[in-house]
Amino acid sequence: MGLSIHYSGSFNPNASLQEMINETVDIAKTYQWSYHIFETQFAEISFNTKHDDKLYGVCFSPPKCEPVCFTFLSTGKLCGLIAFSAFGKSTKPEEIAMLKGVSTKTQFAGPDAHILVIQVLRYISKKYLLDFSVIDEGEYWETGDEKILLETFSRYNQMLDMVYYGIKHFEKKQEETIEDYFKRLMDHIQKKREEGEGK
Repeated sequence: MGLSIHYSGSFNPNASLQEMINETVDIAKTYQWSYHIFETQFAEISFNTKHDDKLYGVCFSPPKCEPVCFTFLSTGKLCGLIAFSAFGKSTKPEEIAMLKGVSTKTQFAGPDAHILVIQVLRYISKKYLLDFSVIDEGEYWETGDEKILLETFSRYNQMLDMVYYGIKHFEKKQEETIEDYFKRLMDHIQKKREEGEGK
């Protein structure tokens, strides 16, 4: 749970992976963000073959933000670190499908970091990526409207506060399973939220 940016696409085989890495590292250094470089050169991008056991590209992390990854499978498809760690060696089709795209939570980094991440995504995607698509839970990618972004952050923060309060003060019944407890908790939170919005 938490406001996130989801993005997918492929590396442009006519672009330079090393150049993309260099530009991304320059951006990270400018903002004093930590970064990590993976493999720097594709042997050959082939979208119709099975990926190898390596990630290519770079990721960076603004403070309190999940890594922003421009990391790719050997096929050229964007793939995040967590998905690759969990499913990179899988042979199951449903798990291989999880390797498509990246999700980055910006909830705890705040709106300013969210805006910067969106700006970096715009810049890098135009120069180096193909078939790039974004789902921005803060709607900034789609609208460029800071007011909408701030309102969305506020809503998410209220929801997280309610969940935290609920877990701390909403006791689990002895006979309840953990799944039943969380369902009852979320129903309670939703009811309180609706009551608050009705005022």
